[in-house]
Amino acid sequence: MKNTNNQRIDQRIDQRIDMKNSRNDKQEETIIPPVLPTYARLNIAIDHGAGVYAYDQNGKEYLDFGCGIGVNSLGFCHPELVETITEQAKKIWHTSNLYRIPGQEELAKKLSENSFADTMFFTNSGAEAVECAIKMARKYHYENNAPERYRIITFEGCFHGRTLATIAAAGQDKLIKGFGPMLDGFDHVPFYRDMAKVETAITHETAAIMIEPVLGEGGIKPVSSDNMQILREICDRHGILLIFDEVQCGMGRTEKLFAYQHSSISPDILCSAKAIGAGFPLGACLATEKVGRAMTTGSHGSTFGGNPMAMAIGNKVLDIILADGFLEHVEKMSYDLRKGLMNLRKKYPAIIELVRGIGLMLGLRVTIEPSVFVAKAIQHGLLVVGASDNIIRLLPPLIIEKEHVDEALEKLSQICRELEQELPEQQNDEA
Repeated sequence: MKNTNNQRIDQRIDQRIDMKNSRNDKQEETIIPPVLPTYARLNIAIDHGAGVYAYDQNGKEYLDFGCGIGVNSLGFCHPELVETITEQAKKIWHTSNLYRIPGQEELAKKLSENSFADTMFFTNSGAEAVECAIKMARKYHYENNAPERYRIITFEGCFHGRTLATIAAAGQDKLIKGFGPMLDGFDHVPFYRDMAKVETAITHETAAIMIEPVLGEGGIKPVSSDNMQILREICDRHGILLIFDEVQCGMGRTEKLFAYQHSSISPDILCSAKAIGAGFPLGACLATEKVGRAMTTGSHGSTFGGNPMAMAIGNKVLDIILADGFLEHVEKMSYDLRKGLMNLRKKYPAIIELVRGIGLMLGLRVTIEPSVFVAKAIQHGLLVVGASDNIIRLLPPLIIEKEHVDEALEKLSQICRELEQELPEQQNDEA
């Protein structure tokens, strides 16, 4: 009897293994890893960091010009942030949005005083901030007796997140493939040199235009001040809303607190995240009063959004960015970095085709696969990030100094030199 029971147990274990395996070949190739393999991860593991440098598990040092894709704007282990998170951890991490959270009120007041916004909703991420913006735009028109206005115009190459709504907003095959029918309500248009052409896409169902003032994943493409003005005028003329996604380009990245502040206009809704928490999960959806008042009690919510820990960090991050001289320093470092990159382009035209961007959100369009450039950079102890249109993104911490700019330029020069030597002979001759 005992042997029979053991046999049954063994059979059940075998069945579970078969269920776990998706193919019937080698077991080590078929059992899915504990972490879902949705990323093509590079084979380095960052163990710790200090300032603008990251260190892997073997102790190798990297100058971080990827910044966690624009997140770690104050570098690693900023002493004021370490002190803030330590003190807050001793008090309270989470309550609930069922109660007042004084840190939310404080951060909202600061952001309001330094932007167009009258009101805002705090989230955990950029995608959630964009989701809130989409809901807000639809609810605004519903409350103003135009429920048929629910569609949002977005732009080719945009990136707004990874939820079903935000991938539908982007409409890119690489994001939507395999996820079934997309959420209706988004109309995709080219990223025009002359945004006046957007007007032809507006219908009686259009609720808003949503755009990144500087496309991030789309290849570091800034929207000019003139085009910002055109979009604002189009929205006003048709009674629709203008939404800016500043998840990557906001919070000092472009030398202003928000990128739209380089122009003379403002949006109706703005999405912020990434650097707003400098590494701690935090996002915000900012709005004017006329739009925000449509979001009545019970119309939206978040369990963790705006929790006391996130608010303590968000308040400290904003205090640092708004301190006298901080953004002026970003402007100076941006000038030095861009100047050096332009010189590199002249020196290595076979590798670097162009330099574009604004502030410390700069892109190099390269002649090779960005992944090859990124891998070579890692060998030289430099972290950078790829993007569409063969772009290498340079998103250093906003606290970099001239010595870090010089170090990055020297590493980039070495990288380009080696890559140039590895090019096919014919390509080298043409250069």
